[in-house]
Amino acid sequence: MKLNERHLLFIRDVLISVAIVGLILAALWGYTGQFPHSPMVVVTSGSMMHDDAPFGRIGTIDPGDLVLVKKVSSRNDILTRGARDNPATSHRMYGDYGDVIVYYPMGNKDRVPIIHRAICWVEKNSDGTYTVKEYGIYNATAVSISELHLSNYRPQNSGFITKGDHNEYPDQIPNGGICAQPVKVDWIVGKARGEIPWFGLIKLMIFGNGQGYSGSDARTIGKAVAPIDEWICLGISLAILVGIPTGWDAYVYIKKRRSEKF
Repeated sequence: MKLNERHLLFIRDVLISVAIVGLILAALWGYTGQFPHSPMVVVTSGSMMHDDAPFGRIGTIDPGDLVLVKKVSSRNDILTRGARDNPATSHRMYGDYGDVIVYYPMGNKDRVPIIHRAICWVEKNSDGTYTVKEYGIYNATAVSISELHLSNYRPQNSGFITKGDHNEYPDQIPNGGICAQPVKVDWIVGKARGEIPWFGLIKLMIFGNGQGYSGSDARTIGKAVAPIDEWICLGISLAILVGIPTGWDAYVYIKKRRSEKF
């Protein structure tokens, strides 16, 4: 094969690869509505994990998962979970009822976005009282929900009460919570839709996820810490992705050499 032909084949392969990546990104941006921002986020912590998740933890949100984030435009785009024993919806995502949202705490875009479940909507009425329909609270002078450890809570604005599935307390704990006030729609990046498990660990190996997971099965590789079964699944997946094309190339090469001999 002439050198020019090799160059042309190489250029062709590069262009095909770029075109495929471009089509995938276009499809993701079209679905999520996040252009020009990233259509997905890497989960760094274990706050959304479920203890009863199967090996590999597919279907729940765990450290190293890549999660698609679909843009929302209003409160009605998000379904809340409601009370634990009386869900406000039949819609389930990631092992529990209601939507999971990605938001900036207190609307501060300099902080790391949080990915937690929307539990309920607190409406601050014009007369200063509060309504939380999911918990049967109407025109109350303060919000008290024992299930969420909220007592005489008087937020400054309307918004979502959010909570990690693995956390005991919601994010809106006054004087010490992740986000002291209910999450406004303007603070929300989007709602979680779908996941690519494990592959975000590759990024976390470089940039780290701090104390993102501290379970007894935690293993650290590079700067990333995650459950050992996720590392095993990532290793198997990479072996398959690399092994199939490598094996095919080896097969074609051996077949070609044999044909040349005869």
